[in-house]
Amino acid sequence: MNYGGMDRQRLVVIVSVLLIGGFLATSLASYFVSRQSLRHAVIDTELPLTSDNIYSEIQKDLIQPILISSVMATDTFLRNWVLDGEGDETRIIQYLHDIKQRYGAFTSFFVSERTRRYYHADSVLKSVLETEPRDEWYFRVRQMTAPYEINVDPDLANQDAMTIFINYRVLDYQGNFIGATGIGLTVNAVRGLINDYQRRFGRTVYFADQTGRIVLIGEGEAVPEDRVADRGDLGRLMPQWSRTETRSLEYDYLGHTRFLNVRFIPELGWYLLVEKDADGDLAEIRNALYVNLAICLLVTVLVLLALWVTLTRFQKRLDATAAADKLTGLATRHAFDILLQQAVRDAGRLAQPVAAIMIDVDWFKTVNDSFGHLAGDRVLCGVANAIRASLRASDIICRWGGDEFQVALRNCDLVNAERVAETIRQTVENAGFSFEGRAIPATVSVGVAVLRPDEDMQGLIARADAALYQAKQAGRNRVRSEEMNLTV
Repeated sequence: MNYGGMDRQRLVVIVSVLLIGGFLATSLASYFVSRQSLRHAVIDTELPLTSDNIYSEIQKDLIQPILISSVMATDTFLRNWVLDGEGDETRIIQYLHDIKQRYGAFTSFFVSERTRRYYHADSVLKSVLETEPRDEWYFRVRQMTAPYEINVDPDLANQDAMTIFINYRVLDYQGNFIGATGIGLTVNAVRGLINDYQRRFGRTVYFADQTGRIVLIGEGEAVPEDRVADRGDLGRLMPQWSRTETRSLEYDYLGHTRFLNVRFIPELGWYLLVEKDADGDLAEIRNALYVNLAICLLVTVLVLLALWVTLTRFQKRLDATAAADKLTGLATRHAFDILLQQAVRDAGRLAQPVAAIMIDVDWFKTVNDSFGHLAGDRVLCGVANAIRASLRASDIICRWGGDEFQVALRNCDLVNAERVAETIRQTVENAGFSFEGRAIPATVSVGVAVLRPDEDMQGLIARADAALYQAKQAGRNRVRSEEMNLTV
């Protein structure tokens, strides 16, 4: 095998492609596995855990006002005071004041259905009117079937500060509506709670109602949009939200990958959304990918350099060993092709015939199976010696492959070529091969062809091979030529 020139360059290119392709595939596979592991870690573990923690905080910070309002709506004192005719206003005002102080509420209130008076922790504020837009909430609650609602309105008693009200329906002992009560928290106070969640848990936290409107957000990195649909792919994912199950999702927004956990809080009627920008963690994985690729490139360069030096160092040794068959010592097929091409060119120039003889050892597989491969090698060497002994010094012989041999006869016509072929056949038949004291019968089938005008080397060898096939078809241990003029 010749590794000179283009062959050597081709080998280097192939090795380069294999190394680079292998390193690239390994690095990319590692990158995507790491990315997927990060995704699972965040979506399946980190965000649900953060969401659970925040939900626990909400139970304490936001849901408690609902429970307080529920207690107020079923309080015996409140209902009896209304049913007794709302006689002493100071008693209800003191009651609301105590509720506010005890639970740290921003405001507490009660509106009577009978008198339409709006009682507050400090005084009677006013009477609610159906024609007053600011009183619309009361008449909405009055018609509700749900026990309470949460809404955001300005608080008249506190300089119109935006307040989250829990408006709870109050029923008498027969289930008749007698008013609305509840407490309120300022939006800023709740937003402060969200900011505290974000600071402690390192996540973006916000709330959305069931229509997709963002109702409460924090500051800083929290979302500035009014609706979920404004946040890129998040609006498209909203149909996957569930009121019964926590959902973990992934979406792209403003060129960033974001992981999201969504859970429904039935007490508030809102969805809690906890999300994380994954680009920071993904950047670390990408940097690791770039480092791996740089290392792979360096290793590839070093390997290719070592390969080139090795090929160059052993070039002459490879060229020397490539011309001879290791077992028989005959020329290899590659060397034979070069010599036969030269013989064909000389024949054309000198107008001399060139003959080709193709030789195949009969039933060689049976020899290997019966006597072993070492015995088979002994037979091949013996056949090679028998062929060599039957030829002139100017003739060319090679081991064509396996148990086949090829001979080229310079300045030899068909008759003489057939004679040489028959000599080879008889020499092999009479050689008497043996291995470890056991006789090994061996014969050969031989095909002969002579170069025709304007024929190339491949055509000559093909016809000799076809003649060999005829000899084997005729029963083996015989010679056949293209003219079929020699019968053994």
